[in-house]
Amino acid sequence: MKKKKPLIGVTGPARRLAYAWWATHLSLKLLGARAVHLTPHSAALATNFDAVIIGGGDDIDPVLYGEKPAERAKINAERDVFEVGIITQALAGKVPLLGICRGAQLINVVNGGTLHLTIRHRRKKTSNRSTLFPAKTALIEKGSRLEGIIGSDCCRINSLHHQAVDRVGEGLRIAAYDLDGFVQAIESKTDHFIVGTQWHPEYLPYLRTQRKIFKKLICVAADS
Repeated sequence: MKKKKPLIGVTGPARRLAYAWWATHLSLKLLGARAVHLTPHSAALATNFDAVIIGGGDDIDPVLYGEKPAERAKINAERDVFEVGIITQALAGKVPLLGICRGAQLINVVNGGTLHLTIRHRRKKTSNRSTLFPAKTALIEKGSRLEGIIGSDCCRINSLHHQAVDRVGEGLRIAAYDLDGFVQAIESKTDHFIVGTQWHPEYLPYLRTQRKIFKKLICVAADS
């Protein structure tokens, strides 16, 4: 009997022009999965899906990780509450979980970790310029789950962030850095599939290394 295509929930903001959602949807569809767009207006539970992707977007409210409210940060409190709930459900039910950019940061925060409010003034070897193209390098930790997925100790990545993981949350470990030493990926220390990338693989479907991330999530979801 042919296996049913896994159903993957993909979170994002409740807006019409959801570019990241459509890019992620296309990547998943081409690799044989079904995707559902989840927003704060969705009545969804993480346990209704074979896997969940927490997408990118606005900054996370600093109050969630013990910092003072940011004066000029663009945050979405409604989305924070919604996605914290989704992540909490996924953790409890051991639902496979992939975090992208903000999503990786929020997974870290939910697990008790913290973020750098901004890394712009800390960068020395890499540019602060945001780009959809693979202009930067991720150095992947040897023996990490991510290295096993990608099959290499480095890969080219894009960059659309000004924040990054600072203290890693409980049960997580660093899976990749960039040339400035900032965290570029995190993953679970356990068998529960949790991977968070600071970059956006959904905008790099033409790179085999990036397709492998979605492909592995789909494979794990199909077996869950």
